[in-house]
Amino acid sequence: TKAAPYPLIKKINRNFEATMTGSFTEELKAAAADQWEQVVGHKFTTELAAGTMDRQVLKRYLIQDYRFLDAFCVLLGSIVAHARNLQDRIPACQFLGVVTSAENTYFERCFEKLGVQNAGAEIPDAACTIGFCNLMREVALKGSLAEMLSVICVCEWTYLTWANRVKDSTIRDDFVTYEWVDLHSGENFEGVVRYFRSLLDKEGELISSEERAKCKARFLQAMQLELDFFDMAYQE
Repeated sequence: TKAAPYPLIKKINRNFEATMTGSFTEELKAAAADQWEQVVGHKFTTELAAGTMDRQVLKRYLIQDYRFLDAFCVLLGSIVAHARNLQDRIPACQFLGVVTSAENTYFERCFEKLGVQNAGAEIPDAACTIGFCNLMREVALKGSLAEMLSVICVCEWTYLTWANRVKDSTIRDDFVTYEWVDLHSGENFEGVVRYFRSLLDKEGELISSEERAKCKARFLQAMQLELDFFDMAYQE
């Protein structure tokens, strides 16, 4: 639930300044402008907040999204390992705790409510699920810290953007819809995204133009996968 999943991260992130216009992360976002608008304004996000989403669509989404968690933890753990100092590591460690507790529990409760057995293990991975898991594992194992941050910024920054857009109008009669909005909106989660963006902006000032181009390619790839993933939920 939203029962303060990010309190420690919020405290830590007072040390991370808000990212300013003209930063590396803003440059990456601008490069993906078309995909960005399609993702943050996708009908999935609107229907989720309104509580009108067909539960089969939601089940399809949750079953596939749950399969990201392992690769996401690998990516996040690699960011912890490659961060430049202890101050930069601690928020990622705390966020890893949130992902493996509050967020993981949300999935388990949803599966119980929606009648999904064994997390839908009998259902094959969607192409976008395979693509995203492969991307996260690849950058975690072979990419630079900046490449890792480019991928995780897409994951968290896009979700913050759409969730903040719909949070005030979200219908709160079924936790399977409104808690997913709660987990990705508000001041505390803004601190999480500000933290990841601040690290990537710092890396952007330190790396070569060739490395910046690699980050752009990873960012664009992740953006397309986010869009494909929302579209997949509607494909029977």
